Amino acid sequence: MTAQELLAAYAAGERNFRQADLSGADLGHANLSGAKFYEANLREAVLIGANLSGADLSFAKLHNADLWEANLEGANLWEANLSGAVLGRANLRNTYLEGVDFDGAMLDGANFEGATTIR
Repeated sequence: MTAQELLAAYAAGERNFRQADLSGADLGHANLSGAKFYEANLREAVLIGANLSGADLSFAKLHNADLWEANLEGANLWEANLSGAVLGRANLRNTYLEGVDFDGAMLDGANFEGATTIR
């Protein structure tokens, strides 16, 4: 699935992108709020400023993804791999972060207010 195909499917009402492989995709500034990316491969995706509020990103592979200023408020990031990801100035308010791998991630200015590892 290409980034354009994903955005078209999302615009048509699709919300389940389980195991989508969008490695290297550019989804900057896309509105994907509430989407389900359970186990999706978003490795190296460009998600700068994307709206992923309330998205299910549990078990997603987001290593080396660029999430600069992305809105992840209320997202489920359970067991997500964000190693090496860029999360500068990202909104992670009220996110669920149990088991998230932030190894080597850039977190400068990220907002973790209300984030939790216990549901």
